Amino acid sequence: MFFAIPFPAIDPVLIEVGPLVIRWYALAYIAGIVLGWRLARVLVSRAPKVATAEQVDDFVTWVTLGIILGGRLGYVLFYRPGYYVTAPWEALYVWQGGMSFHGGAIGVIVAAWLFARRNGIDWVAFADRIVCVVPIGLFFGRCANFINGELWGRVSDVPWAMVFPTGGPDPRHPSQLYQAALEGLCLFALLMWLARSEWVRARPGILSGAFLVGYGVARIIGEFFRQPDAHLGFLFAGATMGQLLSVPMILLGAWLIQRGRARHV
Repeated sequence: MFFAIPFPAIDPVLIEVGPLVIRWYALAYIAGIVLGWRLARVLVSRAPKVATAEQVDDFVTWVTLGIILGGRLGYVLFYRPGYYVTAPWEALYVWQGGMSFHGGAIGVIVAAWLFARRNGIDWVAFADRIVCVVPIGLFFGRCANFINGELWGRVSDVPWAMVFPTGGPDPRHPSQLYQAALEGLCLFALLMWLARSEWVRARPGILSGAFLVGYGVARIIGEFFRQPDAHLGFLFAGATMGQLLSVPMILLGAWLIQRGRARHV
């Protein structure tokens, strides 16, 4: 019989006053965007300067739409295409949950490209500074997944395994916390360390590439402990959808790093 740590029963709803309901998940998005926005204002001003703090303020609306629209569309296309073919209108039901990081990443990339083009900014250099703050949102998002008792890990007998309310009677890896550490804390520390170097900042693509490679590797590792989506299961060669979607991210990131390193400034 496995030993399991009791799951801390935290109400997913932080505040409920009449019709006003504030959930931890919504708060995670808000905290990630607000803290990321404040840090991005500082990063864009470092030499070589790529944008103004006021332009970052304007970009907040763009990036919020990119996260929500891209994340939802990515979930619909990557994880539940068959379901939404029969009920396409439910793709708009964002309050029911279901967001894809890979879709959100595409949404943010498109938003950054459109915004930079409109404002005459080097969009790769701008993206370099923006990606440095993304792990903040990833950290809070994974913590919210844990609080909600969702996206739990595979069955395990490790001493810190937990029985999740919706995960059956078996103890499981608290994989949300693993991913919060890898995709959030570790990736943030790596990007902040790289962003200290003016040599790196002066070569567009290196930071964006480091983010893509770092996230891809972290996600692949985390997926080894996370239970695959029930309706998808294991796919090609026993990989999960999250792992398969991370492979092109790593390849694109490696190309961006090589391209940035080869650039003469």
